[in-house]
Amino acid sequence: MAKQQVKSGDRPPGMVDVARVAGVSAQTVSRVLSGHPNVQARTREKVLAAVEQLGYRRNNAARMLSSGRSRTIGVVTLRTTFYSRAALTSGIENAAQAAGYTVSTATTTSLDTAAVEAALSRLADQDVEGVVLAVPLIHTSARIERFTRSTPTISVDGPRTDTTEVVAVDQALAARKATEHLLNLGHETVWHVAGPEHWLEAASRRDGWRVTLEEAGRTVPPPLEGDWSPASGYRNGLLLGRIPEVSAVFVASDEMAFGVIRALTELGRRVPEDVSLVSVDDIELAAYCTPPLTTVAQPFARTGELAVAHLLRHIADPAGAIAPESVEPQLVVRASAAPRAGT
Repeated sequence: MAKQQVKSGDRPPGMVDVARVAGVSAQTVSRVLSGHPNVQARTREKVLAAVEQLGYRRNNAARMLSSGRSRTIGVVTLRTTFYSRAALTSGIENAAQAAGYTVSTATTTSLDTAAVEAALSRLADQDVEGVVLAVPLIHTSARIERFTRSTPTISVDGPRTDTTEVVAVDQALAARKATEHLLNLGHETVWHVAGPEHWLEAASRRDGWRVTLEEAGRTVPPPLEGDWSPASGYRNGLLLGRIPEVSAVFVASDEMAFGVIRALTELGRRVPEDVSLVSVDDIELAAYCTPPLTTVAQPFARTGELAVAHLLRHIADPAGAIAPESVEPQLVVRASAAPRAGT
């Protein structure tokens, strides 16, 4: 739809213009744009359509002066090209926008607590109402603790402090589902290509894999460490492919799994005929790999939505009860895992 011009000189469209086009009052427009729950769905749709038609942009500074609120939430995330981080951030942004909030993102290039502290400081300078801490920190610091005491904070797949809530995918369960699937196919044990040791997600998956093997009375092979990249998967795949007894591998991410499969193929080890493989994430490319990946899907969008819902509740009632929420991952069976040869 082409944007409608407002015939009032060169001024940008205002709330009154949106109200006129939508056929509602300016007060109704304000209620829709502030995320007020008591607005009929049809009315909300008309107002949002008028906003899009006119190209209306709210004046955040004026809104903050009039309401005392910025209606902005901050997100701290790691600067990376990995699909999982981008998908999670997208889920957060979509949920925030639907609730009438804008998102300010502060990226950090490392998991060092000083880098995370600097990102939080940048968000504090913007007067955000709350923060989603979407970095897989294993440990926090005194400064991070002080920030979470003064600003409502939700941690996604990260540490929980006395004043933060956690929304997390059960990473240990993801590892259990992957490992049990391979054991149920008749494999004697399962090797593991892990993520970086200092990542909480990687540590949880490694623990879940080890515990599952121990409970089944199986030998626990030494884990190999990658860095989430296909290149690190390839390097570890070259090692695994030269170990004749390797018949099953749990890889901590789809992207590393792509590298493992290439290395095994180059060494003449067929997947899944010779080596079965299960990974984690279920990124879009997983279904188009050769063979298509059996993987444990992480509900990135749902996790982002839950993080925003918890944060907005925390903003509305900072003294309310704090309870973590765990999201269950789901095994997606495709063609990269098969019964062990001879079973």
